[in-house]
Amino acid sequence: MSDKVFFDSNILIDAYDTRDSNKQNQAQALLLKVTESQTAVLSAQVLGEFFVVVTRKIPQPMTSSEAGEVIAELGAMEVVPLDLSLVQRAIATQQKYGTSYWDSLIISAAERAGCVRIFSEDLNNGQLYHGIEVQNPFQPPVVKSI
Repeated sequence: MSDKVFFDSNILIDAYDTRDSNKQNQAQALLLKVTESQTAVLSAQVLGEFFVVVTRKIPQPMTSSEAGEVIAELGAMEVVPLDLSLVQRAIATQQKYGTSYWDSLIISAAERAGCVRIFSEDLNNGQLYHGIEVQNPFQPPVVKSI
């Protein structure tokens, strides 16, 4: 079984946003742990969202050069490209689960990469989408009943 995990952009943003140092430290530790194990996956969409937010929407934004350097480092992870078949799968995912198109694109990219987990604050903690479990790393894991 795969042990790949997918990072939603909000977790990456938390790792570079200084507003909440506790959350920032947790996000950085998780990112470091998973990247060292070489199981982390991102998508081109996630990298684009990260760039926009860290250069424009956080209180202490990065310059575009700084964000570009971080993206180059993150690009060492597996990156799922955006293409027509991924868009079509995202549409089918949106129709099946009622998630937003953008979240459906995240789910579909994680599915394509064979991930077992999506780290996200936006999706429902503990929810399964196409057999992939969502985990909010800032909340306790959901205990599954037998």
